[in-house]
Amino acid sequence: MKKSFYATILLLIAFYFSILPLNGQEKKDSTRSFKNTIRINLTNPMLFGNRNNIIGYERVVTEHQTFSVNVGRFLLPKLVNINTGSLELLNERKENGYTFAFDYRFYLRKENKYSAPRGVYIGPYYGFIHFQRDNKWSMNTETMVGDINTNMRINMNMVGAQMGYQFVIKKRLAIDMILMGPGVWFYSLKTKLGTTLNPDDQALIFNKINEVLAAKLPGHEIVIQPGTYENKGSVKATSAGFRYVIHVGFRF
Repeated sequence: MKKSFYATILLLIAFYFSILPLNGQEKKDSTRSFKNTIRINLTNPMLFGNRNNIIGYERVVTEHQTFSVNVGRFLLPKLVNINTGSLELLNERKENGYTFAFDYRFYLRKENKYSAPRGVYIGPYYGFIHFQRDNKWSMNTETMVGDINTNMRINMNMVGAQMGYQFVIKKRLAIDMILMGPGVWFYSLKTKLGTTLNPDDQALIFNKINEVLAAKLPGHEIVIQPGTYENKGSVKATSAGFRYVIHVGFRF
């Protein structure tokens, strides 16, 4: 539901800007002299919380081609109010995460009145996410009473193609919207437990972690399962994903 909601908002924004009058803009392209754009990502804070801060840079390569690089912090929302009676989250001891993305853009010559970086574009993209978090839990079952430490680690590679539209307002302000970004996402997820548990007690913890991942990671349809050793759950899988982003930038 959240994906559909945000996708609808993006499309409405795109439609709104597409019907704005272009009066006052010269037919001659006056934006070529500004080959650089520095920008911020507005979408990740909306989806994952305001602790996610990503900045980007776009560079004009030719009249109708650019490349962009985006780097920043990636953190999943904190786990809160988890208490099933037999399992309770005590605290989050440590976490860190980062993200990197690169794309190459072809601004369509026949569709655009102006040269890059204004108008409709298509092109490939690559992205990478790393996230790690340590949690402390209190467990009270028939077979285990005490505290358990967990370490969750996520690595995710994303490869795909995108289509978007970038507006340039008053020569300096850039509003960039990636409207379609289907791709293939390669996951590597691991959760380590601080001690050995029986299968039922393991399932309590893994199920809670999987619930968070399913709610917050786009395209997440896989489940962490206990691995060869009883104190470790892991999975490597491939899943379909989708990328949509709003950037606001300044040209120079």
